[in-house]
Amino acid sequence: MGIGQEAAVAVAGRDKYRSFLSEDEVGKVQWRNGAPPTFDVVNKLFEEGRTKEWPKGSLEETVQNAIKTWEMELSHKTRLQDFKTINPDKFKLFVNGREGLSGQETLKLGSYNALLKNSLPEEFQYYKADKETFESSHEAFRMAFPRGFAWEVLAVYSGPPVIAFKFRHWGFFEGPFRGHAPTGEKIEFIGLRTLKVDESLRVEEVEIYYDPAELFGGLLKGSSISASQIPTTQSCPFAS
Repeated sequence: MGIGQEAAVAVAGRDKYRSFLSEDEVGKVQWRNGAPPTFDVVNKLFEEGRTKEWPKGSLEETVQNAIKTWEMELSHKTRLQDFKTINPDKFKLFVNGREGLSGQETLKLGSYNALLKNSLPEEFQYYKADKETFESSHEAFRMAFPRGFAWEVLAVYSGPPVIAFKFRHWGFFEGPFRGHAPTGEKIEFIGLRTLKVDESLRVEEVEIYYDPAELFGGLLKGSSISASQIPTTQSCPFAS
C-alpha cells in the first residue's frame, strides 16, 4: 500500500483523539515512517487507565486532544511546515525553566530528548539526552513501554490565550530499559503545562514542569540484564 492509500485510510478512519489529515492533504505530508501512524494500542491503555472522561466539546477535551495531536506530529512528521498545531515562526518549548527550543530544534531532538535534557554533571545524569539521537531515544522508550505511554489532562485552570493545565503520563514497564529488566509495574508522573496560543489556536509557546525522577525511579529499579537478554524491538508506533 503506497503513501497516498495509507493517508486515505487515515482520513476515512480518523483517530478519535488526534486530528490527522483533511482530504486535500492526502499524499502531501511527509511521514517519518512513510505513512500515518496508528494508535489503537495506546488508545486502549488510555481508555482503561484515564481518571476521567471529559465531556465532548469541553475545554479539557479540546486541550487533551490538541496535545495528543501535537505529540503525534512531533514524533511522526519530518517537516515543520506540515505541523497544524503550532505557529512554526514563533514556537518555543521551555522545560523545567531551561532555555527555550525552537520548533526546528525540538523536531530534530525528538520529544524525549527535548523533555529530558538537563544541566546536571554527566556523572549524575541517568539519561544523557545529548548522546541520544531521535531514533535511539524513541527505540528505548518504545521497548520499555510496549503498550505505549498514555497521557491525559487532569485539570484546566485557564483558557486562551494562555492555557494552564495539569497532566498525567503513565505506562507499564514491560520491556527492558538501558540494561534494566522490566518490572511490569505502572510508572506515572504528573506535571503542569502552559500553552500560549494565537488567534487560530496554534501554539506559540509551551512551558512544561515535571519531575523526571518520577519516571526514572521506576525504570531504573529493574534488575541489571546483559545485552544478550534484550529482545529485538518491534516496529509498532509509540505515542501518547
